[in-house]
Amino acid sequence: MFWKAFGARQGLILIAKGATNQLPRNRTVFISRMMSTQEYKFETLEVTKPRDHVFQVNINRPEKRNAMNQTFWSEMVTCFNKIATDTECRAVVLSGAGKIFTAGLDLMDMASVIMSQQDDQDVSRRAYNMRKTILQFQESFSVIEKCPQPVIAAIHSACVGGGVDMICACDIRWCTSDAWFQVKEVELGLAADVGTLQRLPKIVGNESLVRELCYTSRKLMSEEAKSFGLVSRIFQDRESLIDSALDLASHIAKMSPVAVSGTKHNLNYSRDHPVDESLEYIASWNMSMLQTDDILKAVQAGMNKEEPTFSKL
Repeated sequence: MFWKAFGARQGLILIAKGATNQLPRNRTVFISRMMSTQEYKFETLEVTKPRDHVFQVNINRPEKRNAMNQTFWSEMVTCFNKIATDTECRAVVLSGAGKIFTAGLDLMDMASVIMSQQDDQDVSRRAYNMRKTILQFQESFSVIEKCPQPVIAAIHSACVGGGVDMICACDIRWCTSDAWFQVKEVELGLAADVGTLQRLPKIVGNESLVRELCYTSRKLMSEEAKSFGLVSRIFQDRESLIDSALDLASHIAKMSPVAVSGTKHNLNYSRDHPVDESLEYIASWNMSMLQTDDILKAVQAGMNKEEPTFSKL
C-alpha cells in the first residue's frame, strides 16, 4: 500500500493510493478539490474549487480593500496561466473578499514603480522601461481573456479603476444592487492603460457613455450598468451573487469543454475581425473540432434523457 501526504489548512491528510473509493463521498470530494487546487498558493489571491470543475479566484486583500499591488499584478498572470492548462477547471468565478470588490490600483505601492525609474538614464531609456512595465501590467488582465475557460466576474460594492479594466476582460459580469463602477484614472492624472479604453466600448456599444465615464470619472451605478450592458444580472447581496455565479459556472462546466473553449475563442476572434474573416476562421476551426466524440455523447445522452459526461481536454 502506497501513501501520499497532502498538506491542508485542516491538517495533514493521508490518502491510500487506489483506496479513495473506500472513503465517504463528501470526504472524497473534499480530497479531490484539495488536490486540484493545492498548487494555487498566492499572497493576494485565494483559489478554491467549490464545485466540480469550477474554480473560484478570490482577490484576497480585504484589509487593503483589495487594492492591486505589484504582487497582485504578477500573481494574476501566474494564476490564470496555470488555470488555462488545468484540465480540472472548466469555468472560473472571479470575486473579491471583504467589503468591496476592489479599490483598484494600490497607489502607495505603485508609486515605488514610478520612483524606481533610474534618474541617470536618458529619456528614451526611461520611456522604454516604463513601456515594458505597462505591457506587463496589461498581461495581468489579458490572461483572463486568453484563458480558454469562461470567467464570470462576481462584483459587489465598489469596482474602481483597475477593477473596471479587469472585469472588461471577463466573459460574464454580474453584480450586487449596491455595486458601482468608476473609471478612476483620469481623476488621478493618467489615461487608463490596461484595458478599459480598448474593451469597454465594445462591451457597452455606446461611445458617448464610454467617453463620459472616462473623461469625468463619475460613478456608474448597478442599474445603469445593466441598462448599458456592462453587467447582465443584478443580485440583492454578495451571498446570492456568489451562489448564483457558482451555479452558472457549474452549468457551463457540464458542457463539452471542446465546445465551450471553442465558442469563447471564436467569440473573441469575431469581436476583433470582420464577419467574413470570422466565418472563414470558424470553418477552419471546426474542420478539426467537429470530429470530437463529445457530439455523439451529447446526442446519445439527449436521446436517453441523461446528463452527458465529457472527458477532460
